Amino acid sequence: MKEENISKIINFNGEENFSYNPVSVPIYETSIFSFDDYDSLKKALSHEEKSHIYTRGYNPTIEVLEKKVAALEFAESAKLFSSGIAAISAATMAFLKCGDSVVCVKDCYGWTKALFGEYLQRFGIETIFVDGENTGEVFDSVKDNTKLIYLESPTSFTFKIQNIKEITSFAKKRNIKTVIDNSWATPIFQNPIKMGVDIVVHSASKYIGGHSDVVAGIVVGSRNDIDHIFKTEFLNIGAIPGPFEAWLLLRGLRTLPIRMERHMKSTQKIISFLLNCPQVEEVIYPYYESHPQYELAKKQMSGGSGLLSIRLKTTDENKIRDFTDTLKFFKKAVSWGGYESLIIPCIATNPVNEKSAIIRMHIGLEDPELLTEDLARAFKKIN
Repeated sequence: MKEENISKIINFNGEENFSYNPVSVPIYETSIFSFDDYDSLKKALSHEEKSHIYTRGYNPTIEVLEKKVAALEFAESAKLFSSGIAAISAATMAFLKCGDSVVCVKDCYGWTKALFGEYLQRFGIETIFVDGENTGEVFDSVKDNTKLIYLESPTSFTFKIQNIKEITSFAKKRNIKTVIDNSWATPIFQNPIKMGVDIVVHSASKYIGGHSDVVAGIVVGSRNDIDHIFKTEFLNIGAIPGPFEAWLLLRGLRTLPIRMERHMKSTQKIISFLLNCPQVEEVIYPYYESHPQYELAKKQMSGGSGLLSIRLKTTDENKIRDFTDTLKFFKKAVSWGGYESLIIPCIATNPVNEKSAIIRMHIGLEDPELLTEDLARAFKKIN
């Protein structure tokens, strides 16, 4: 998408109908909306998916954000949820029933894996986890009862990429829904719907919010699919965000292109430093020429975000602890996508295994020289 079109969407789309011409979108902090007469009330109740009745369904502040994100993703419609996993759950459960089968990439977000691997099993839904790099394995795992293929490209921690066009082309011929988590690349750097994906999900807590002060998720797709999710999952589960949360996300969205450009440029500088560190076995970042799927990444994305992993040459937990604790400007925290740089060692969340040497980093908006100096001090601790 051209920069001028992104600017129009972010700054003007959906903001035309507010009284008094406010520069900032008003926060409609109300639980319900009233009607002038019986007929208008009855009409609204018969079309709840399009009417302002109850903030649990539709709210003007939330609606502006939904319009903007849908437009950025080249989609017809979107629905905001109270968290990323709420959005993922609704986007998938709306199209599944007992006896169905799902194909899902195995290196996905932890709570996504729990949803498919544990929660949905209770309702008779089978999930086959596959290595998303191997498109043939995805195809071979599809059965007659497969109703959905779930992608996350790139994946969490290991940043593996799936060939989106090949998978969606295969799925459409078999009437299988495709859902993808696009939180890493954002709509600025990747537009899966243009590659044939049916539904895109985001943890809006990440780059869309951008300030580490709001938790939310969003589902994007065709009007028919979003209306179906609205009626079957959104209203029933009630995982709704508040108008203030939507307003915070709108504020973050204003600077999304600028922030993503800075994240990418700073990350490229950090990677150049990391590749010359003797303590680092591997740098894992899909939008860099050292990644084995770099050529596919360039075809599917126009840039990269600030999230990457490194594999150290040691799995000694004491050394990893010393490295982590020496850092002053990388905060020790989960999540990512805000203005701040973060670090989380894989060994802190998992038993000792083949991933124990992996440390995930988020490169924030700080001066990259400050961050490289911080990393250099920490690496000296594990010489």
